Amino acid sequence: MRASSPEESCHVLPPDSFDDGVHLFAAHAEGQALGIGAMQLIAPKHGELKSMHTLDTARGRGVGRAILHRILAEAQTLRWTRMSLETGSAALFAPARALYEAHGFEQCPPFGAYVEDPHSIFMTKALP
Repeated sequence: MRASSPEESCHVLPPDSFDDGVHLFAAHAEGQALGIGAMQLIAPKHGELKSMHTLDTARGRGVGRAILHRILAEAQTLRWTRMSLETGSAALFAPARALYEAHGFEQCPPFGAYVEDPHSIFMTKALP
């Protein structure tokens, strides 16, 4: 993200923000972490999908899809009713946007503390 976007457009979670309010998930195979994802409650029953990443060597193997399924299942278990996310607008992020769209996310205006940014696309999904 930092290599493809200006600093003010990078919205990654800093390591010191991981507390009880952040849920972190990882996909593993043969003792190696292949991908991570996180979610955070940002308003009552409204979560934000944060920090999805899959190793280059694991891309195309369903790792991101598996993590996204796990995150959405956990959000439903917690009875959250909406999940939103911010992702990049550059071509580099097209596979991520396609994954989110395939799982029912739709583009939306900025949410929470976000503001319009040409480097960002905002998406949201109502949860059952």
